[in-house]
Amino acid sequence: MDELSKLRDKIDNVDNKILELLNERMHYVNEIGIIKQTSGTAIYRPEREKEILDRLKKLNKGMLNHSAIDAIYLEVFAVSRNLEMPEKIAFLGPEGSYTHQVAESRFGAMGNYIPLSCVEAVFHVLDNEEAKYGVVPIENNTEGAVGITLDCLGKFSSLIVAEIYMDIHHSFATLCENLKDIKRIYSHPQGYNQCRKFLEEHMLMDIEFIPTKSTAASAKKAANDPEAASICSHIAAKLYNLPILFEKIEDNLANKTRFLILSNFKNKPGVKNKTSILAKTEDKPGSLVRFLQSFQDESVNITKIESRPVKDKGFQAVFYLDFEGHIDDENVQRVLEKNRGINEIKWLGSYLSAGE
Repeated sequence: MDELSKLRDKIDNVDNKILELLNERMHYVNEIGIIKQTSGTAIYRPEREKEILDRLKKLNKGMLNHSAIDAIYLEVFAVSRNLEMPEKIAFLGPEGSYTHQVAESRFGAMGNYIPLSCVEAVFHVLDNEEAKYGVVPIENNTEGAVGITLDCLGKFSSLIVAEIYMDIHHSFATLCENLKDIKRIYSHPQGYNQCRKFLEEHMLMDIEFIPTKSTAASAKKAANDPEAASICSHIAAKLYNLPILFEKIEDNLANKTRFLILSNFKNKPGVKNKTSILAKTEDKPGSLVRFLQSFQDESVNITKIESRPVKDKGFQAVFYLDFEGHIDDENVQRVLEKNRGINEIKWLGSYLSAGE
């Protein structure tokens, strides 16, 4: 037997052991699922998953880096959750969108996904209990906050249970083997405009541009057009079996979007927590200053504040705030107590801070 065959045999033996151990893990997962269903405990526990990942990274002595451990075990977690209790996940569609990519990164390829046409539809589906989880964008580091998401957080009852920061990379995908064979480029106008430097460098600006409703739709069209290319997400190219010729073609390689995972349960405190609220202050001079001062007095660090107009109240505003800590922390409770009866506050969720 040659050396290659010997190594392959060793890999086969390792795979056999991995399969056996994964099945053993799923046996325990199934038992936990039965207990959770009996007690009404949430299946998705981000703080528990982070605890496992942190422990494994500390134990790791091999060739796997932290990103590889995340990739492998996030899929294991997703399979485990589906075994415990299959749940539906609503997201801002269509399939192949960046929101879909984020959803799949947490709920796995086996997830039961519901693509929806707008952010508000995701909140409606969650309120109607037609899905257990929802995934929506809330802000981009170059384009700012997603106003409709902030508005829906005020209108609906869903809670933020997790946040995910994702690098937004555009790919150039096509059935053509050579750039000179491309006659058309499909893309959402925003995606096209974010890749102008690439298009100019490769002398593609004079090629016909056909706008689409989404980058996912552009991938679908290019997959059926042998003389076309698409500017799309990696997941959209994969979904429509469209070969990627160039990855990461956007002008701004630091393009990043923050997404929220929504559901109907309260997280337990973790190692590093973030809390989100909506607040409407008194209509008096200095009321916002006094409100913000109450956070400083209790050493609660505000990490984001965004104002939104109250649509039916003239020029009044409501403020969206992110701050460090869990809603059950003593200093956070003191802040809320100081503002009770003075300012209207809606708690939107406490969750693990993902960091940027």
